[in-house]
Amino acid sequence: MPFEATAFEGLCIFTPEVFYDDRGYFFESYNQQVFAQSGHAIQFVQDNQAFSKYGVIRGLHYQRPPHAQSKLIRVLRGKILDVVVDLRPASATYRKVFTVELSEENKKQLFVPRGFAHGYAVLSATAEVLYKCDAFYHPESEEGVRYDDPDLHIDWQIPVHQRIISIKDQRLPWLSQLPVYEIW
Repeated sequence: MPFEATAFEGLCIFTPEVFYDDRGYFFESYNQQVFAQSGHAIQFVQDNQAFSKYGVIRGLHYQRPPHAQSKLIRVLRGKILDVVVDLRPASATYRKVFTVELSEENKKQLFVPRGFAHGYAVLSATAEVLYKCDAFYHPESEEGVRYDDPDLHIDWQIPVHQRIISIKDQRLPWLSQLPVYEIW
């Protein structure tokens, strides 16, 4: 099960080995031993699944410490542009953006360590997204940054007039307004 490192410390793309035959395909979407052997000893405690239609942008969300979450994101159906922003002040990629296309075809998954804001845009007619979390949802710790923050320059690959954003996400603060958490 290959892991592809990124320029962001701890952030990696996981592409499982897929076995195809005349019946279809099979792959291990997660194996705790394999992840631990690659340096990602994570104990996931919650799975979340979302269904969205084209143009939906969700995020950018995170939970502040001590309830921060690592996530493993994958697409069951459709295609998304997955987006993360590094919020770790000691990181060389602090306040930088990373994007990757995840789809049912490429079966890639993005492992997002604690200290990142996360969001995605639905690029296909519909998409089902599943993500594993290593900490439980804690509503009082929920925060985020605006998807259209001018300091981030994110190309969501959705025309402005076709974007569907929740009221809650439209009211998130700008990156410059976020508190700085020294420890993730």
